[in-house]
Amino acid sequence: MDAAHNVYVTEGAFGVLDAGEIPVQTADWSNGLAAPMAEGALIAVGIHLGEIRATAFSVSGPPPVPADEFWEEIVEVSVYAPTGSLRVESHEQGPVDGLASLSPAGPGWYRLRVHARGRNVLPDKTSSEPVEDYLLVAWPAPQADADIVRASERLEQDLAQANRAPKPHPAPPARSSEQEVLRQRLLRAKARTE
Repeated sequence: MDAAHNVYVTEGAFGVLDAGEIPVQTADWSNGLAAPMAEGALIAVGIHLGEIRATAFSVSGPPPVPADEFWEEIVEVSVYAPTGSLRVESHEQGPVDGLASLSPAGPGWYRLRVHARGRNVLPDKTSSEPVEDYLLVAWPAPQADADIVRASERLEQDLAQANRAPKPHPAPPARSSEQEVLRQRLLRAKARTE
């Protein structure tokens, strides 16, 4: 298993992002821990600001679920990596050096299993030393619904709040090449008139 690395978190989350994209308006927080987006996912942590410890690696297929109770929460979600550059990222500091890519098979769908412990140690506080641990494991797999494998009291509270949250917006449709050519032409015309 790879070594854990510190990840700086802000606003109570960090990302598993594809090429740094954060389409936050598409985030689905309905499972309380991992919010898949149109591409990548956001991971909810307990602290508001500070450091957490994370380990990340990819495998060829679903690994067994840990039988021990070390991990208090385990959630699986499907994440899309359009460029095949899925990495653990701090919103403020970018990709975390030393943590493996989670999409070695290239662009496409992956299953992401998020293991967490310690989210209830300093809820909504600041922590300069990590008090929370995360293990992120990904493998190529078709898109599927989220699955809560193991829940804690904290996760159950988050689920109750998530049920009251607004639903995510669908991803905007991609522009066709003709639409993009027209858009560029209109932007150039606008620039000439200004």
